[in-house]
Amino acid sequence: MKVVLLKDVKGSGKAGDIIEAKDGFAQNFLIKRGLAKPADAQALTENKAQKAAQEFHRQETLKANKALKEKLNGAEVTIQVKSGAAGKFFGSVTNKEIADKLSELGFDIDKKKIILQSNIKTAGAYPVTVKISPEETAKITVNIIN
Repeated sequence: MKVVLLKDVKGSGKAGDIIEAKDGFAQNFLIKRGLAKPADAQALTENKAQKAAQEFHRQETLKANKALKEKLNGAEVTIQVKSGAAGKFFGSVTNKEIADKLSELGFDIDKKKIILQSNIKTAGAYPVTVKISPEETAKITVNIIN
């Protein structure tokens, strides 16, 4: 019996998949528990439309991520930090401070997406990677001044 999965089912497939299941398994387990519905013409049409909508949204997200990468690539952020007499910082510059400066520039970037190579504890220019999505990353420069 052909069914359209409504939720992920371990060992059978993911939500939206059309699978061939044994009649007893389909009737007594999948359909009874609301995990699937019979693959009639209406269900197949709904499934096709749903997949098209998901693909459209995925493409729009990819376009937005690429546009953000283009705008963010090569950007420079300047952060002023208090330091002691020897030029040593009180603490270090964190990805949260970099995210705050980026938000001041108009970029809404989560601090977890900013990847620092090492702790920033001295003045200078540092390359920083911003992970926009799993496929898209941008490189920015962080200038630290006293």
